[in-house]
Amino acid sequence: MDSADALLQRFVDIVGPAHALTAAVDIEPYLVEGRGLYHGASPLVLKPGSTEEVAAILKLASATGTPIVPAGGRTGLVGGQVPRQESRDVVLSLERMNRVREVDTVGDVIVVDGGCILADVQKAAEAHERLFPLSLGSEGSCRIGGNLSTNAGGTAVLAYGNMRQLCLGLEVVLPTGEIWDGLRRLKKDNSGYDLRDLFIGAEGTLGVITGAVLKLFPRPRGRQVAFAGLKSPADALALFERASLLCGTALTGFELMPRIGVEFTTRHIPGVRDPLDTAHDWYALIDISTSDSAETAEAMIAALMEQAFEADLVQDAVIAASLTQQDALWHMRESMSEAQKPEGGSIKHDVSVPVARIPQFLEEAGAAVLAAMPGARICAFGHLGDGNIHYNISQPVGADKAAFIARWREINAIVHAIVRKAGGSISAEHGVGQLKRDELIATRPEIETELMNRIKLAFDPAGIMNPGKMISPQ
Repeated sequence: MDSADALLQRFVDIVGPAHALTAAVDIEPYLVEGRGLYHGASPLVLKPGSTEEVAAILKLASATGTPIVPAGGRTGLVGGQVPRQESRDVVLSLERMNRVREVDTVGDVIVVDGGCILADVQKAAEAHERLFPLSLGSEGSCRIGGNLSTNAGGTAVLAYGNMRQLCLGLEVVLPTGEIWDGLRRLKKDNSGYDLRDLFIGAEGTLGVITGAVLKLFPRPRGRQVAFAGLKSPADALALFERASLLCGTALTGFELMPRIGVEFTTRHIPGVRDPLDTAHDWYALIDISTSDSAETAEAMIAALMEQAFEADLVQDAVIAASLTQQDALWHMRESMSEAQKPEGGSIKHDVSVPVARIPQFLEEAGAAVLAAMPGARICAFGHLGDGNIHYNISQPVGADKAAFIARWREINAIVHAIVRKAGGSISAEHGVGQLKRDELIATRPEIETELMNRIKLAFDPAGIMNPGKMISPQ
């Protein structure tokens, strides 16, 4: 056994042979990104069953300079979970660490393992008449550690915030193998630096999140959903302003969708149909949840639609008549990205801009993209209420997919320049990973990059944690 194999065996011994993958066919699913943009290499996948085993792995990794790539549900779209191609990166999967440790209904918190699946956290909250509001299309497979590491947002950020706002405390294994027990349940704690926030959004570059204290909320007693046809994003913005004033905190979702997105979903997603009789250029999906009764939610949505029609902001609308119809309207929105796949190649952007500037951004970006690529089909949709737009571009009809995808960086540069001009961010909720690392470094103020480098070096002096992702200090 050569020295490299002997080292790998030392890692295997920590978790046991039954929880270590060494065969290429077993490792392969851990080497790819969902859109096929990245394919890495690894000699070993480790599946620890406890925080102590994670600590032992990282202690050995730091001592031997072995790169570690943390993996959760592997649903990320920026290559953050994919090991490098020409390396001996070891993948560390938290899939065995999937327990709900405690539900505290007095403090309205839930304590979970970092490998707990998001949908299981939602179900555990529901079993205690509570709500954990993070909702994502991948919630059946994504895991809490990954949600925290990318500061996931989803469809309920407008009312509840993203993962940074939904988390009170963390348990983290540092690259040195030390364990930081920060599983605090305090809503007020001003005692020193907020270490928790350093790890949220760090994409596994500073340590491994093995546990979390998450906020719970009372389950809404009334909910209503409306789907409205509009003439323009400007009208959608005006409708959002009215909805905010009328509904306040009861406004839990406000999504913007283009006509082409509705066409894609009705064409390719089984069971999806256009809720309105005539086509409209743009659509808004409005979700209202109240703490008292269904009647209150129904009265709010009816009053909002009445005001919108009187102001000529809405051309047509439908209000869901049942829970099944509510789910169907949301299913259309949540399927929009998936519905692009049968249309060929898709160049995607996960961006955010100040809410008031969304119409201007869409107009400027659309003109710039079509000037560079005539015939491109722009499917821009997302969370208008928090400024997060998924600016996706499907290839022109009949175009060569490979040639289209080859222009990914060029089109990214065009769109991201307009995002920055609007005072926005090139990464709203998917993270930086490999995909946006170089652009982040190139476009951030120098002092910000330098501070990130200092933090990385302070926490991970051996440089073992998820190398090549987000930031790469020399």
